[in-house]
Amino acid sequence: MNKKILLIIFTILLIISSTTLVFADTGKDVYVIPIKGDIDNSTYQFVQRELNNALKSDPQAIIFEIDTYGGYIDQAEKIKNLIVRLDVPTISYVNTKAESAGVLLTISSDTIVMSSGSTIGSAEPIPNTEKTLSYWVEELRATAVSKDRDPELVASMADKSIKIDGVIDKGRLLNLNFRRAKELALADLLANNYNEILEELDIDYDEIIVSEIDFVTKIAKFIVNPYVLSLLLIIGFIAIVVEIFTMGFGGGATVAIISFALYFGSNFIVGNTGWTAMLLFIAGIILLVIEAIVPGFGIPGIGGILSIVVSIILASPDVQIAIYSIVIAFILSILVAYLFLKYGQKSPYFDKIVLNTKHEGDSGYSSTVNNIRYLDREGVAITTLRPSGTVMVEDKRLDAVTEGQFIKKGEKIKIVKIEGSKIVVRKI
Repeated sequence: MNKKILLIIFTILLIISSTTLVFADTGKDVYVIPIKGDIDNSTYQFVQRELNNALKSDPQAIIFEIDTYGGYIDQAEKIKNLIVRLDVPTISYVNTKAESAGVLLTISSDTIVMSSGSTIGSAEPIPNTEKTLSYWVEELRATAVSKDRDPELVASMADKSIKIDGVIDKGRLLNLNFRRAKELALADLLANNYNEILEELDIDYDEIIVSEIDFVTKIAKFIVNPYVLSLLLIIGFIAIVVEIFTMGFGGGATVAIISFALYFGSNFIVGNTGWTAMLLFIAGIILLVIEAIVPGFGIPGIGGILSIVVSIILASPDVQIAIYSIVIAFILSILVAYLFLKYGQKSPYFDKIVLNTKHEGDSGYSSTVNNIRYLDREGVAITTLRPSGTVMVEDKRLDAVTEGQFIKKGEKIKIVKIEGSKIVVRKI
């Protein structure tokens, strides 16, 4: 009997304990999505992917940790649209800096938090054309208004012509440190870690889940930096020149393949390009190989060069930078080719498009006909010489000139001088 009572009591306690645990775990997770480095297509893809994962768990809030000097305006706008459409509380946590396009991302959230030592501002677009500036400033204003922030304060970070008394003079871009941002009500809160942010905002949560960028994406994101991409193109083109001037498949070809693989592969991973650009590049290489096999320089060669150039531009995140990079790579490649030629390095492929056969004197060849044996010989003019014409000497037709006089056809002549290929005759 006692055992039955103890079993009942134990069962009741177990049920109560389980119920207590269920009620204690009613909080939701908070997700942290870092936005660091250059803002480009890879940043947008990362934020989009992590938001999709976070929304599956119905998060309590989402923190966007921002540390960037800026990047591409179009990609920043796409990320902004992702943020403003969220139905969960959003927090922009400026940890170090939010410059340029980072300003737009910062003001897109419901709450702005800045850490000690952080700054925000200097959002002038590049290139700063009237059209681009006007569009970008209005984008900043509209986003600020949608989040109940001072639109002129935000706009003055991009437009030097805006003056705000006591804040910024005309001709300068606004850039605020964390304390000044709080004083001007741009920042809602100052905090130095996630727990402090959530405590100050009175947000209950079970766990803070921080998103991490995978290693491959990190490497690809580093490579798609415009300077790195330009360097890869230069190395790739120079390596091709080196391979052309060296026999066989060696170091030059290997370096070229690695350089172009990194160029196209990294852009493909971060979403800057698709298969079209890569297939076009491969087609260009094939056409150049055909041109190397077939004598002459024609349609395959021109088509190959155009295909490679177009593929590089399509794969690049910035068309202008791609064009500059191609021009620089071509110039340096030509310089390297010149150095090879100057110091006597011969390319076996050039024989297909350049005639290198030499007729040397040591082998019995001469650039002019040797007429010295006709000196002082006599003959007859077979055409009128005024003063040039044709004469017959020892049954040999020769082009000749007189010393200045007129010689009629049929008159006898004598060769009086030989000057290289020039034969001078006189009437006798």
